[in-house]
Amino acid sequence: MDENILNEKRKKTELILKNVYNLPAISGAMQEVSRLLDDPSTNTDSLSKTIGKDQGLVTKILSIANSPLYGLSRKVTTIEFAILIIGFQDIKNIVIALSMVESFKGKTDKYFNQKEFWLHSMITANAARKIALDLGYRIGGEAFIAGLLHDLAIPVMHKYFHSAFIEIVDSVKNNGAKFYDAEIEALGFDHQEIGFLLVDKWNLAETLKENILYHHTPSKSSSENVITAIVHLADYMTQKFEIGNFYWDENYELDPSILDTLKFDSQEKLDEFIENYQELFEREKENSIL
Repeated sequence: MDENILNEKRKKTELILKNVYNLPAISGAMQEVSRLLDDPSTNTDSLSKTIGKDQGLVTKILSIANSPLYGLSRKVTTIEFAILIIGFQDIKNIVIALSMVESFKGKTDKYFNQKEFWLHSMITANAARKIALDLGYRIGGEAFIAGLLHDLAIPVMHKYFHSAFIEIVDSVKNNGAKFYDAEIEALGFDHQEIGFLLVDKWNLAETLKENILYHHTPSKSSSENVITAIVHLADYMTQKFEIGNFYWDENYELDPSILDTLKFDSQEKLDEFIENYQELFEREKENSIL
């Protein structure tokens, strides 16, 4: 694409994104939950009662707590128990991330299925958390949030750039284009870059910015940012096992740099590690709420 045309497309996209730069409003219940979690005197009873006002939030938190990939050993049937098991800090991060995902939801149409996208985001998040813990990294909560938000730009594109979204999907379907190329052609940015622009304006954590920008190419991320490699691996697993996979990730290629980043001795060791997750993914598919 001509450089001048590319720059014009980028300017137009950035102009529209200004409507998205303010963090979206969250529900009253979620606002109250966030306030309570900032108060050191808050107890489990008051927090659970507030969360209980938003049945959608209750359902999602219980779904997370009971995910085979999340790795809790006991069945969680109440929000009180979920809070105790998951912990206050992770509950807070989960509520914030869920509120962001919820705020950008639009209507399902033939180009974008909201339920499939939600399932992909949840399975990637749960898998990222478990991978982090299984590899000995004490960053399960951060990995979960990064996994949940890695494709945040896709529903944003569907909601705020709908005609361009249709153009991208049609180009891939009818002309055999790759999503990356079709995104650049339509918007001047790919979905990783758009996601980065958003979280950068929101002043979110640097590791989260890197994860969103490089989740397809973790080799471009800083070497110490293992979360990007972990989310990339979790994302890849959804495609490999065809469980929680999303069509935007078709022909997903595993970046070999994650072997060094995650300290695998060989490709064979990584393949063995991946295969150990297949049964968990099968169980996750049965557990997931669509």
